[in-house]
Amino acid sequence: MSFDTMCPECNQINTFIWNKRGLPKHFQNDFDKWTSGKNAIDKLIQGTQINTPFWNTRCIPKHFQNDFNKWTSRNNVIDKFIQVTQLNASNYLEITEWIPYNRFKDIRVIANGGFGTTYVAKWIDGPISGWDAKNQRWLRHSQRRYVALKKFDNNFTNLNEDFLNEMAIHLKTTKSGSLQFYGFTQNPRTLEYIMVLEYVFGGNLRDYLRNHFDDINWEKKLEYLSQLISNFERIHKFDIIHHNFHPGNILSNDFRTSLFLHISDFGLSKIIELNAKTGKRQIFGVLPYIAPEVLNGEEYTKAADVYSFGIVAYEMVTGFAPYHDIPHNIDLAKGICNGLRPKVPFHIPKLITRIIMRCWDARATHRPTFNELSKVFWKYYVDYKINQSKNKNEITIQIENSEKLYKNLKLTNPTPMNYKIHPKAIYTSRLLYYSGLPKPKNDKNFEKELEELTKSASALSIVAYKLSKLHGHGT
Repeated sequence: MSFDTMCPECNQINTFIWNKRGLPKHFQNDFDKWTSGKNAIDKLIQGTQINTPFWNTRCIPKHFQNDFNKWTSRNNVIDKFIQVTQLNASNYLEITEWIPYNRFKDIRVIANGGFGTTYVAKWIDGPISGWDAKNQRWLRHSQRRYVALKKFDNNFTNLNEDFLNEMAIHLKTTKSGSLQFYGFTQNPRTLEYIMVLEYVFGGNLRDYLRNHFDDINWEKKLEYLSQLISNFERIHKFDIIHHNFHPGNILSNDFRTSLFLHISDFGLSKIIELNAKTGKRQIFGVLPYIAPEVLNGEEYTKAADVYSFGIVAYEMVTGFAPYHDIPHNIDLAKGICNGLRPKVPFHIPKLITRIIMRCWDARATHRPTFNELSKVFWKYYVDYKINQSKNKNEITIQIENSEKLYKNLKLTNPTPMNYKIHPKAIYTSRLLYYSGLPKPKNDKNFEKELEELTKSASALSIVAYKLSKLHGHGT
């Protein structure tokens, strides 16, 4: 390799040339050793492996350090945060940068909330992807990339050290389905600091379910749920808890292909709770998705994320927002603590109903982990998508029955495409404070219902086994 592919400052191989000539061949040699089972996903992964720059952890930090005197946010805490991420990044997904406001164009509001405003804008330069040693400049990809600009009202979120420590933790989740966090900018007119995040074109799951539920078949539902579980499984390995998981925080560039589902707003709810100047312990979130023990004053745990997932899974398979026909107030909070849960329609496969109910058990220690959920839902997905043509398994039989029943129900009942939402049912995040709530407990019929679902599944397992034997005998 010629000298002009070496960094003259630190004598390290140019990361861009290294990537283009070396690493792709090794990835390419392994293409026939794995498959996701889906051509579109395989091609996407292969494309990223071929085109992702190699990140030189000895050379690149020095170039960042040389630029420290060329920029400032005029906030020592933010400057330190950006510098630390740049010096310690192991790949381009983990870096943040200070981005001058004039590097954004076509800025427009896309969402207004009680705690801030979100904009979409074109980032003229795009994010850093590596260092070009030959030309001594940063490499950037996806110029004129669309990004989300998230501005928080000063009353609720201060960009202090606590906030940035939390954001540093959540940079670790970028590879696990969360949105990429590019850094900060500042509006020169208002002097407000703004987070710069990956923008997702396809919107959120809540809106997609509301408008397209009948287009989502069972294969897609199982695929969505398996993806979300997989993301949480990786995130929980970092001991990171979401705090505010609901369909409004599940994003995709295209839900129809569902190649990737992104989970947004990790840790932001915790920061808003910490900064709420009320003197009371408050919870920031969407009431129907908050675990009863959290409503009752206990801290968020991984089990609380599992509870939220259970409610999201209910919404995914039924198409109905939880508690859509009643006000979301203290009476609902009391009801949740006393064991009130959404009613799962009888046509939903019993195997799915059972695992959802286990997720929203009032006893946090009785809920499954995402590791357990991963095994269960992956089995259902494989059995239904791949094995259904080979044998009649449990989940396939139940889904086929579910589809027949749903067609008949649509003729006489409200459907996910036309149901009405109570005017006081609130599905946006807000600060909640409820005192004097009862200690969490399950409904008196909870155990009985679970037991009946287990018996039903066991009986169906025998039927599926016999059918698979007959099917096998006939081939």
